[in-house]
Amino acid sequence: MTTKETDRIPGASETGQHRGRRWIGADHPGYKWVALTNTTVGMLIATINSSIVLISLPGIFTGIRLDPLEPANVSYLLWMLMGYMLVTAVLVVALGRLGDMMGRVRIYNAGFLIFTITSVILSLDPFHGGSGALWLIGWRIVQAIGGSMLMANSAAILTDAFPARQRGMALGVNMVAGIAGSFLGLVLGGVLVTWNWRSIFWVNVPIGLIGTVWAYKSLHETGIRRPGRMDWWGNITFAIGLTALLAGITYGIQPYGGHTMGWTNPWVLAGLIGGAVMLAVFCLVEARVAEPMFPLRLFRDAAFAGGNAATLLGAIARGGLQFMLIIWLQGIWLPLHGYDYADTPLWAGIYMLPLTIGFLLAGPLSGALSDKFGARLFAACGFLVMAVSFAGLLVLPSDFSYWVFAALIFLNGLGGGLFAAPNTAIIMSSVPADARG
Repeated sequence: MTTKETDRIPGASETGQHRGRRWIGADHPGYKWVALTNTTVGMLIATINSSIVLISLPGIFTGIRLDPLEPANVSYLLWMLMGYMLVTAVLVVALGRLGDMMGRVRIYNAGFLIFTITSVILSLDPFHGGSGALWLIGWRIVQAIGGSMLMANSAAILTDAFPARQRGMALGVNMVAGIAGSFLGLVLGGVLVTWNWRSIFWVNVPIGLIGTVWAYKSLHETGIRRPGRMDWWGNITFAIGLTALLAGITYGIQPYGGHTMGWTNPWVLAGLIGGAVMLAVFCLVEARVAEPMFPLRLFRDAAFAGGNAATLLGAIARGGLQFMLIIWLQGIWLPLHGYDYADTPLWAGIYMLPLTIGFLLAGPLSGALSDKFGARLFAACGFLVMAVSFAGLLVLPSDFSYWVFAALIFLNGLGGGLFAAPNTAIIMSSVPADARG
């Protein structure tokens, strides 16, 4: 009996009988491809949204008539940058657990709906100045809840739908779509914000509507669902601890007391120390409750622990690179080459295309090959290729030759694509079926 068959909840195959309401039953051979295409769209839209705002910030603040660099307005800038990602980081584990309990498809579908509705609301911001910024920050936080529902459950839905021999390929397509989405968002943001800043939210609406209807009509629960009680203390301590820690880091980059950075700010120190203490309390809670939000015993598995550590390191490297390349291109290289500052978001996105192309080429191929030849070799080689590209970027002068720069970021994209799918397959295959969310 295949992994796919044993992972289904009792009666899952009977969903195929509702063909008047659904497109393809869960027992249909083509269902796995339906699951792959829909979850890939979900991952793509969630991750595009996180970076499309990053590169569009100058246009957004111009549109709402707010100078984000004035001391009184810096907090608006910081929360516009970090709010979506912070909420995603805080909620993704809890929403994955909720998917394990209530059904991954149910939570995933709700995420698509929330994400689409909030995209419409964001584009209708009726205010200017601080009120306009608060509207965007508040609804971006709500949108992050929907994005978290998508990201927390898409890989679990795929793992349930695909047999073990094809999981690397499926997760490769899904994860590379997610990672590439963060770079496609840079290109889309650069193009759209020069036309109308509201269009960076409009672009989500048609995709979200199609994806929402498609998800509700085509996806079925095929995995083990383990009903249980919500671990409230675990959720509370995790949310408070991670929010305090990430908020402390966010405000740590803001000038304070004559220093260029804010690491001596008492509130920053309280956030960092208090957040770390609260996360330690979270670990104690999880070790003692009968039904934890996150079973810490999973870290006893070397593949799970190592794969997640590698994911964290890769995300730090990729996020730092993305942030610095935007500053480098928009603030230094493009103006040096005669580009008007108003046009730099568009051209920064265009000039970063080799990075996205590298991801798109390597990811699905790496996932398919890792199914045949083993995931660890490809994951390790991907990190090595990324390291080589970082070494090359370190020695580039400020006014670099574009073709050398393009080759290096293409190499970085290849490395990221080689790494993402096999590493995700290692993680997802190392956990019990009822803990995949």
